[in-house]
Amino acid sequence: MISFLSGGTGTPALIRGARQILYDSEIAVIANTAEDLWVSGSHAAPDIDAAVFLFAGILDTNRGWGIKGDTYATHNYLPKVAGSEPFPVGDRARAVQIARAALLKEGKTLTEAVEIQCRALSIGATVLPATDAEAGMLVDTGTGHLPLFTYRTCAATDTEVRELIRTAPEPSAVTDEVQAAIEASDAVVIGPANPASSILPILDCEGMRRLLLDTFVVAVSPFRGDVLPDPKDAALMYAAGEKPTSPGVFRLYGDIVDVFVQDLHDPDVVEGSLRLETRLLHERQAESLAWDIMAVIRHAVS
Repeated sequence: MISFLSGGTGTPALIRGARQILYDSEIAVIANTAEDLWVSGSHAAPDIDAAVFLFAGILDTNRGWGIKGDTYATHNYLPKVAGSEPFPVGDRARAVQIARAALLKEGKTLTEAVEIQCRALSIGATVLPATDAEAGMLVDTGTGHLPLFTYRTCAATDTEVRELIRTAPEPSAVTDEVQAAIEASDAVVIGPANPASSILPILDCEGMRRLLLDTFVVAVSPFRGDVLPDPKDAALMYAAGEKPTSPGVFRLYGDIVDVFVQDLHDPDVVEGSLRLETRLLHERQAESLAWDIMAVIRHAVS
């Protein structure tokens, strides 16, 4: 089995490629929960939903999030009845979030709720939240605190980012299910997602780095060096104490990484990195990158 630490839109794109090589039953996705939040009484979990929608065959792969062909009737009607939401929520995506909220209110853990929904959608892969505990993140803008996902989707591109703040007083712990998945995996792949918003919240879960030290880990940089990063991605990286570059990503991950992948055209140098084509503009590129990564893994664990 191969486990993916997943967040943002880059990792689901890579997993699309991996599905051309691996059976879904051989894939585990450990999803970031730092962007989870409650919206209009429903439980939004962007990175969990991206994985669930992908394996259910309904992900809008052009955007990397949401359900393809979804409508927004509820969201558009809310202002007419004195309601509002910080970002658009599709009608079918909302149904998933409403159902998950109901399961959580019944006393199910987030892991249990996601597993129930995966069974309902006949998903063969394992989709796991990194933690069942509160792990939300707030962005300190200097004038207030925004939920991380709200900042990423709604804030102006020039919004100041002073600090990323955990909503819980202590780091959350990885679940028994996550530990079991990693221990059963031949390797863990850290997808090409912004570390500050999508991967560090997973790595900061109590017990996660210790688990990964005993596992073969391949990490893919989301930054190419020859392409300017999104301003918000850059701001979040600076808030995490690093520049939005491959060397910055490598330093944030530290000694858990066995093979670090950066783009062929990246002018920045990470000593000992593996240079591959990391653009994921279409499925063939994703499949090619997945094949290269799997070749490295098979060579290392054989």
